Amino acid sequence: MLFVEIVFVGLPIDRDEVEEALEAAFGVDGEVTGAGSGMGRCHLDLEIAAGLDKTSALERLRGVLSELGVTKCATLSISD
Repeated sequence: MLFVEIVFVGLPIDRDEVEEALEAAFGVDGEVTGAGSGMGRCHLDLEIAAGLDKTSALERLRGVLSELGVTKCATLSISD
């Protein structure tokens, strides 16, 4: 299992839009398991299925963020 915390500072869209886009992009391969906001930032916790290649999973994640135009305000913390 791969865990990714995505922290946003200055997110120009609603966090729910990002969550919905991630869930649509990952389907059964991933799930948003947590979210929060405060102090001018917000975050989403994404769990990615163990069988998925790490490189392709992160490319898929970055693709979603890029399509939404939020790449510059996002920081990823990745752990196994």
